[in-house]
Amino acid sequence: MPVNNKQNGSGSGILKKLKNLFGMNIGTMLFGVLFIYMLFSMILYLTSSNIESYLVIAGPLSRNETYTGLAIREETVHKAETGGYVNYYAREGSKINANGVVYGISSSKKTEGTTELSNEELSSIRSQLQSFSKGFNASKFNTTYSFKYNLEGSILQYAGVTGGTSSSDSSDSTSSVVSYGNQTLSKAEQDGIVLYSMDGYENKSVSSLSTEDFDQNAYHETDLKTQNSVSAGDSLYTLISNENWSLMIPLSAKQAAKLADRSTVRVKFLKDDMTQTGDFSIVEIDGSKYGKIDFNKGLIRYAADRFLEIELVTNTVTGLKIPLSSIVTKEFYLIPSKYSTKNEDSQDIGFMVQGKDNNDSLSFVKASIYASIEEDTADNADKPEDQKSYIYYVDKKSFAEGDVIVSQKDQSKYVVSDVGVLEGVYCINQGYAVFRRIEILDQNEEYAIASKSTSYGLSRYDHIVRNADKVNEEEILY
Repeated sequence: MPVNNKQNGSGSGILKKLKNLFGMNIGTMLFGVLFIYMLFSMILYLTSSNIESYLVIAGPLSRNETYTGLAIREETVHKAETGGYVNYYAREGSKINANGVVYGISSSKKTEGTTELSNEELSSIRSQLQSFSKGFNASKFNTTYSFKYNLEGSILQYAGVTGGTSSSDSSDSTSSVVSYGNQTLSKAEQDGIVLYSMDGYENKSVSSLSTEDFDQNAYHETDLKTQNSVSAGDSLYTLISNENWSLMIPLSAKQAAKLADRSTVRVKFLKDDMTQTGDFSIVEIDGSKYGKIDFNKGLIRYAADRFLEIELVTNTVTGLKIPLSSIVTKEFYLIPSKYSTKNEDSQDIGFMVQGKDNNDSLSFVKASIYASIEEDTADNADKPEDQKSYIYYVDKKSFAEGDVIVSQKDQSKYVVSDVGVLEGVYCINQGYAVFRRIEILDQNEEYAIASKSTSYGLSRYDHIVRNADKVNEEEILY
């Protein structure tokens, strides 16, 4: 019995030691397993190819270049013919007809003049007030003054002052100066756009420009509106008298070479995102190249701006932007569409292939079609769209060279042999590489622009492989 007790005690001690050993080292064991897993993952990462994904976006090949243009137009500064206090009747930046009242001068700030308006004229004024009230923006309070001048001008028009003479004046209606109450009114001598400012560029032309004229830091504009008394000969307003105008942009040697062959150019004005086309030429000023863009419309939108930020819309080709490193080529069998058929059960498109022993047995083979291109024949071009013939680019894995395809329509046969090549990329939306055809419209050293309407092709926001040389088709990437 003592022996047995000793043996039992020895066995219990061993079990106890084992329990203590495992109990004390369970944390160490978990850490060891985690360390081995991390080490194995790191080895796999370092030894495997680093596949980079690219999100397909739409746009031009490169961004259009922006410029600061100097506006040159036909404009004249008009001066006060008498002294006194000025009342403005033409809205700044608006068109005025010849013989329209621009301003009035009186000997005092308070002006007198009575006019009786008809019900229709009063209704028109109320309508103008309501429209202004609805569209009023407190952050643009200066528009209130422009509306005030415009409204006063309308009242003068209703009184017959802008179209002839007032009841208190019998002067010729074509005169540029008439009297109304205690005011001397000044009329525009010709059609134009009214500005109540001047900047010294009014008498400049393209031929008289110098490089200093393009220095915006030295530019200064004088506001001609005033509440104080003016003297005869003081400048009061500027009239732009011609809708034709030019925009001058400085060019580097590279930009001038790029634009040298252009006679017209599309311009986007960054002030309001409006675009219009102008005649383009390159001129030299003080030994430097400048682009001259001539317009015959749109001046009223930018009449108050001497310098304009613009974008030349020269990159007109847009589509799906793809890195050149993503583009691969793939071979396909070319099979005319007239030999295709549709499986009645699955509705899949495929071809009926004759047995290898040249017997009459036919088997349906589903086709993976990557492109459908219209046959380039004279008779095919004249056919209606639903009767045209196409060439299918079919995955070579589906067939073998020499396979015989039998048409279900006329039992004619076609031997698979012709091979064509398509450009494409590897799409990885589903986690594995799938070839998608692309049609390149334009390209530079880094990117290509592909059509957005290619059948069996890519769509915007697809994910593709950037470094296609490191991937095989149908390879599982994640």
